[in-house]
Amino acid sequence: MYEVGDYIVHPGQGVCKVDEIVDGPNESYMLMPVGGRHPMRISYPVSGEGRLRPVLSQNEAEKIIDEYPSMSVEDFSCKSNALEEQHFKDEMRHGTCRDSVRIVKTFRVRIDQMRARNKKPPVAYERILKQASQRSLEELSVALGVSVEDVQQLFKAQEGERPEDN
Repeated sequence: MYEVGDYIVHPGQGVCKVDEIVDGPNESYMLMPVGGRHPMRISYPVSGEGRLRPVLSQNEAEKIIDEYPSMSVEDFSCKSNALEEQHFKDEMRHGTCRDSVRIVKTFRVRIDQMRARNKKPPVAYERILKQASQRSLEELSVALGVSVEDVQQLFKAQEGERPEDN
C-alpha cells in the first residue's frame, strides 16, 4: 500500500502524488496529478492499486537518459492512424517510463523522416509525441528531483538532442 506523500504513476493521469488515504468501506487514494494546466484531485480505489506503479528511482531515470542515444525505435506500424495511435496510447498507459521515452524517440524519427520527404506528418504523430514526451518528462523530473526544463537539458546534452521534444 502506498503512503501519503508517495509519487505514483496513474495509468490515465500520469505522475500523481498521494495526498490522502480515505478509510471506510471503499478505501481510496486521493491523488493530485503533477503538472498539467488545471490539475484536479482524483479518487482511486485502493483495491485497484495493482494498476498503479511507483515512480522510477533516480538511478533508473539516469540510466534511461544515458541510454537514449542508443535506444531502439519501435517498429510497430498500422495502415490506420487511429489504430496506431491507440496502440501507442495503450503502451504509454500500461508501460514504463522507458516505453514512453522510446515512443518519443520513435515519433521524432518518423516525423523527421516524413519532413525530409517534404510530407506533412499526420496530426496523430504530433499528438502521440506530445503525450509521450509529457509523461516521460514529468516522471523523470520527479525521479531526479529537478524541473522538467532541467530534464530537457539533460536530453539535449545527449547527442545534441532538441530539448523541446525531449
